[in-house]
Amino acid sequence: MPEQLQVELVAADRLVWSGEATRIIARTSEGDVGILRGHAPLLSVMIEGVVEIDTADEGSFLAAVDAGFISVANDRVSLLAEHVDLAEHIDADEARAAVRKYSDSDPDDSAAQSALRRAEARVRAVERR
Repeated sequence: MPEQLQVELVAADRLVWSGEATRIIARTSEGDVGILRGHAPLLSVMIEGVVEIDTADEGSFLAAVDAGFISVANDRVSLLAEHVDLAEHIDADEARAAVRKYSDSDPDDSAAQSALRRAEARVRAVERR
């Protein structure tokens, strides 16, 4: 059994991060889930939110993710999302402006509501860093 979790954080267009981690927290359709070594197998839908990864070298980072999937099996974790933005690369003012822009959008406009949830996740990620 590996000493750490083997993790891949993947956006639709690129591998964002790959490495060893001690803990992962992600938001799923059922609520937040924490992953440690020895976690039971899991396949779940992720929703827009913040993923927190504690790396094996005692560092950590945050990323804002769109809806996607999380898969856990045999201490291997794959987090797959359409968009992934590392908190350190998010412009806080730009993210807040996007929240303001979409906050008054029509609740029936699914594209605008998705953009709002993504902007809110980006703000949460940058504020927690």
